[in-house]
Amino acid sequence: MVAERGDDTMAVFRSAYERILEWLVIVLMVAMAVEVTVGVVFRTLGASLVWYDEVASILLAWLTFYGSAYAAARRSHITCPELVAMMPPGPRLVVTILVEALVIGFFALLGWIGWEVLDVLATDTLVSLPSIPVSWVQSVIPISSALIIVAELLTLPDALAWARTEHAEGATAEAALHEAAH
Repeated sequence: MVAERGDDTMAVFRSAYERILEWLVIVLMVAMAVEVTVGVVFRTLGASLVWYDEVASILLAWLTFYGSAYAAARRSHITCPELVAMMPPGPRLVVTILVEALVIGFFALLGWIGWEVLDVLATDTLVSLPSIPVSWVQSVIPISSALIIVAELLTLPDALAWARTEHAEGATAEAALHEAAH
């Protein structure tokens, strides 16, 4: 009973986490679409905005990083589940743990280095908007790294449960061979 309540709480938290990231990505997509449209309209009218290219690039980078966190929360990144699913449960569990450790380790390193870079960029500003510090723009790297690590940790119990099953669902030898042929 207590374990079920804990599982329910984790499922609710994971769902809320996914929803927050989803809305963040939607807001960034809308902001980028509006910003680029406004830039095109002004350029067409002969009154180009000096800042719209730089801001569009930043929004695209933010969309990429925060979208990656959203994809991690949904376990939607490109993987090779057929190959892992064809393994017996023991090796499948080892590979799953190794992959999860590598992903978390990579994003921990990326977040740490991203945080260190913020000090280097502390005095730099955007070219077209000198009131905006580059460190604020680049903060997306450590923030999204932390978000991806949280997403990996939230989905880890499901990944481990899948790896422990006798017959991993969603992948067969035929599906793996078919996928490899394309």
